Amino acid sequence: MKQISTKITAFILIAIFLIACNAEKRVPEGKKLLTKNKIIVNGKSITDENVFTQLYQKSNSTLLGYRLRLNLYNLANLNPDSTYQAKFTNHPGKYERKSKWLSAKQVDRLGQSFWYKGIHEFLKKTGEPPVIIDSTKTLKTLQRLKYYYFNNGYFNIQASSTLDSIKPKRGAINYTITTGPAYLLDSIKTTISTPALDSLYTTNQVNTLLKKGQQYKTIDFDEEKNRITTHFRNNGVYYFQPTYVTFDIDTINKVNQAAVNLIINDYSYQDKDSTKTAPFKIYKISDVNIFTDYAPNTNHQKITDSITYKNFNLYSRNKLKYKPQAITDGIFITKGSLFADSKTVLTTRYLNNLKIFTYPSIQYEVDKRDSTNTSLIAKVYLTPRKKYSFGASFDVTHSNIQDIGIAFSPQLTIRNVFNGAETLSISGRGNIGSSKDLANPNNQFFNVSEYGVDLKLNFPRILMPFSTEKIIPKSMIPSTLMAVGFARQTNIGLDKENFTGSFSYNWTPKKNNTARFDLFNAQFVRNLNKKNYFNVYSSSYDALNTIGKTYNTNDTYFNNLTDKDLIIETGTKGFTSDVLNDLTALTSTDTDYKSVKSIEERRVRLTENDFILATSFSFSKTTKTDLQDNTFYLFRTKIESAGSLLSLVSNAAKLPKNADGNYELFNLEYSEYIKTEFDYIKHWDLTKEKVLAVRTFFGIAIPFGNSDNVPFSRSYFSGGSNDNRAWQAYSLGPGSSGATNDFNEANMKISLSGEFRFKILGDLKGALFADAGNIWNVYDNVTDEASVFSGFKSLKDLALGSGFGLRYDLSFFVIRFDFGFKTYNPANESGKKWFQEYNFANTVLNFGINYPF
Repeated sequence: MKQISTKITAFILIAIFLIACNAEKRVPEGKKLLTKNKIIVNGKSITDENVFTQLYQKSNSTLLGYRLRLNLYNLANLNPDSTYQAKFTNHPGKYERKSKWLSAKQVDRLGQSFWYKGIHEFLKKTGEPPVIIDSTKTLKTLQRLKYYYFNNGYFNIQASSTLDSIKPKRGAINYTITTGPAYLLDSIKTTISTPALDSLYTTNQVNTLLKKGQQYKTIDFDEEKNRITTHFRNNGVYYFQPTYVTFDIDTINKVNQAAVNLIINDYSYQDKDSTKTAPFKIYKISDVNIFTDYAPNTNHQKITDSITYKNFNLYSRNKLKYKPQAITDGIFITKGSLFADSKTVLTTRYLNNLKIFTYPSIQYEVDKRDSTNTSLIAKVYLTPRKKYSFGASFDVTHSNIQDIGIAFSPQLTIRNVFNGAETLSISGRGNIGSSKDLANPNNQFFNVSEYGVDLKLNFPRILMPFSTEKIIPKSMIPSTLMAVGFARQTNIGLDKENFTGSFSYNWTPKKNNTARFDLFNAQFVRNLNKKNYFNVYSSSYDALNTIGKTYNTNDTYFNNLTDKDLIIETGTKGFTSDVLNDLTALTSTDTDYKSVKSIEERRVRLTENDFILATSFSFSKTTKTDLQDNTFYLFRTKIESAGSLLSLVSNAAKLPKNADGNYELFNLEYSEYIKTEFDYIKHWDLTKEKVLAVRTFFGIAIPFGNSDNVPFSRSYFSGGSNDNRAWQAYSLGPGSSGATNDFNEANMKISLSGEFRFKILGDLKGALFADAGNIWNVYDNVTDEASVFSGFKSLKDLALGSGFGLRYDLSFFVIRFDFGFKTYNPANESGKKWFQEYNFANTVLNFGINYPF
């Protein structure tokens, strides 16, 4: 009986699938489903996406050739309310019977439930109705195609369409276009009525977008209008607009050539009931008035305080709360200069960047005091934000360390702290989390906790004892940031206290470029629970314990004489000391002796307190214009030097060195290294919501002088949801060593990633990806050949992971699941590096927020 019911269920599911796969299910009689559009231009079939966007009708979307959304739509009941009511109409008395054990109200609501109605609404919304061939839309498409080619210089176009009947209810449309030869620009002349504009145009004529001999394109003419308008409005022509630029195109008695006459008429304005014209005027700024506490949407604007500072007039309804320079530094509109849109934009950007005002408003009015009517008064309206503002965030997070974390972050912002537009931010953070990768002897779910506080004071200028205007002008919107912070981690490995302090300068050399110079960035990390080392780094303990069972002769180091496991910490410490002091059978040439020495060196390195005093410079450049831009690149680089200044001072002062030959500061060896990074991201929009994204990264940190290794906090790791997704974080490398440690890190990293993103249906997106990369040790105290980068031959240790991902777009962020498969594992023995773990049993599931790059 069970087998029969299973077969019946399978038969029903197959029948439903087959019905849904009937693409013509909802195509009316006498109509045809559009299956394909074919565009033939001058005898050749084309696939240019720019041409296909002209179509009024496109066939239903497909996923790998399958019309998934159309078939989902065909599964839906388009009139679920009528179907539900028909159940009772066709079976009299059924409604009354149901109402006896369900109320009438509940029976009615049942028809609105997900099973009866909601599922069909979902299928309709997610699905896609069939595209029915419409002759009217076909004619509109022909006209649109003609316009497209006409706008690209083909003035003698012939276009037609034919319908191919593939099946009784299916059809394809063929569009045939004959363009003829393209028209080229011939002579280009100008007719500019206002002499001042004619002269102004000549000064920038070399940058014209219209060149003799180039193919006619309407877009070039539109962009030339905008270019001329920008040039004029940045040179005092206040009333100029693109509509004043027109073109006379002459193709009469010319063979595939067009003569162009660029025409700019005089200024046109309304005087009572008549329209008059006059030559354009070039305007200068006669006054700059700044209203520092403007109250919008109110008539109460009485001025009670004012001051004139460097030709700027500052007004306030109450007592002026700002140092004049703090405001005027951000005003690029100056008295006596020409009106310029660019200065208006730059002023707005600067003032908005202060974050002490709402978005500023800048208006101009003709100065009636000037009899020539060629002067403008600039009025800058500033509405202050509240001096104090409080905010808080509550987040559920996922990271490389925490499987799940719950964080709470309150923040207090104080604006205009010293009346110089400064901003002080005081923020706290508290976090509890769970991590299966950390030592957890009590088996607690929340085994990670952290709390901390940060203070950041921002000055909207470069704080230097000398002027930096010639090096970093105020047009680059410079700022100075002072920051101090404290954080304490408990129940997370060794437990740490982290003290930080920094003094940095920020500026934007050009639009979409950012630069940062950290004059100093200090960090002190203190480990609070060093005795917990071998509980955290269990692989190191296992390796040491295995050697101890063979060579340890001190029974007090064992937990018992049966298991012979080294006691943490007395046993591990004692046995290591015996080995390194030659109190066991091991000698310095033995492999196990070297292993114990290596384990101890790593323990000392990861448990010692770190002090880092670094100076760094960072630069980034991007071509991304907005969140919808899918064709852009992003370049970031950073160079950091740590400890060099301290060594210079120590050497000059002839300070003594410790037993290891290193300088100390407060009885602590400070770190000394140089580090550099390069990060490049490129996106290509392949249209139809398909994007190809590529990322390359290279980083290296070289210890020297006072250090023979790089601090853990400044080293690199590989693997994780934003790196090589076929490996978990810290579980790849170094080199071909096989990730023998619990948290594997090194001081050099190479990473390359590629990802093809595409739409599946609705807000659900998919991706295919490949990640290559690894970490290595170089120029430090690690001697293991498998972990060390020794030239180009080490590139054979680049690990390769590939896989697929699912992403759901929630508008404000993207939820991401990536499934990574180890494609090439350099840690495997020769002959078993490729595809040995390429299966779902060894897949790595990554959860992330937003795209990996």
